[in-house]
Amino acid sequence: MTSTSNADGPLYQQVKRDLLAAIAAGEYAPGRPFVTQREICERFNVSHATAVRALNELAAEGHVVRRRGQGTFVAERPPHPAADTADRTIACVLQFQGPHVGQILAGIEEVCAELGYRLFLSHSEGDPAREEKALLQALEHQVDGIIVYPADGTDVLSPYAEVRRRGVPLIMVDRYRPDLANDAVVADNFAAGRDLTTALIDAGHRTIATLWDETDVTSVRDRLAGHIQALREHDIPVRQDLTVLRRYHGQSDETRRTLLAELLEGPQPPTVLLCANGYTLATAAEDLIALGREIPGDVDLAGMDTAGPFNVLPLTAAAVSLPSREMGGRAMRLLHERISEPGGAAGPELVVLPVTVQTRQSAMGHLQVIGTGRSAGRRAERRAK
Repeated sequence: MTSTSNADGPLYQQVKRDLLAAIAAGEYAPGRPFVTQREICERFNVSHATAVRALNELAAEGHVVRRRGQGTFVAERPPHPAADTADRTIACVLQFQGPHVGQILAGIEEVCAELGYRLFLSHSEGDPAREEKALLQALEHQVDGIIVYPADGTDVLSPYAEVRRRGVPLIMVDRYRPDLANDAVVADNFAAGRDLTTALIDAGHRTIATLWDETDVTSVRDRLAGHIQALREHDIPVRQDLTVLRRYHGQSDETRRTLLAELLEGPQPPTVLLCANGYTLATAAEDLIALGREIPGDVDLAGMDTAGPFNVLPLTAAAVSLPSREMGGRAMRLLHERISEPGGAAGPELVVLPVTVQTRQSAMGHLQVIGTGRSAGRRAERRAK
């Protein structure tokens, strides 16, 4: 039995969200009987009135239909209009517009051009509400398929349930959602965390602090799991203060620099900061300079990926290069397969692409950043390795 509370809004809304998630996950097939009012009451431990209201909203939104004398059924998928090969359109819903996302898009566009698809593009900028709107707009345009880069912490369900109901193929890229059964193409983020940490340990680092950007996405959690695995494989204690999953990038200057100062002035300060991505690494470098610290003299930097405002490799002891363009291309090819052979796959597929760790030893040069005092000065000297 599942019980609900008022912590996340009215009970009927919670029940409705859970039922939408079940539809989106494929637990109830189109045209098949749906859960009854009585079963909802028993499953969620709610009143008859709450069950009725949840079902009424699902029916009003077209997710289920009522048939007199027969019961409630999951809505049938409307026939998808046949499209000539040259007239196929896909929607691409991406996050932000940095180099990593740009390379994913380049891979998608390359395969679209090769296969003759038109591309309908939108950026949700990390906002779940904009992601939801973009997905619904894609359905309004009657696209043949969708590629989506899900937002951090999104619990959007309704558009995904509608995508499934209409039988429109959808591929997630860079990350996946464990609560939804969808195809996805991702980098090997567990290996990124494990292999990068191993490279740092091999370089002599035993005290490694992690700094994060997004926190509620599979890519980040997989990287953290890989990092912890590498520590355990080398018998290094897992310190909660160094591995805690909390936002660093995006916080105020004062909050970030207070956190860094506490880490660096503690009894066992980290010798390297393992940053979630290039943006976090660039921010950490600025903060270290503001605190009067030298890189790598006082503390070194490493990046779990090279996505950022500039090439972060010269600043790092090691960094992970993601197969961004390949991710985009593979996602588009998988989407083409799903469009061309609807229902042909045995089930959702998770495609995991390998990553590459680049170390300072393999770099052409090294950039040393020196802080000239806690007040502010900064200068950078590039020297030959």
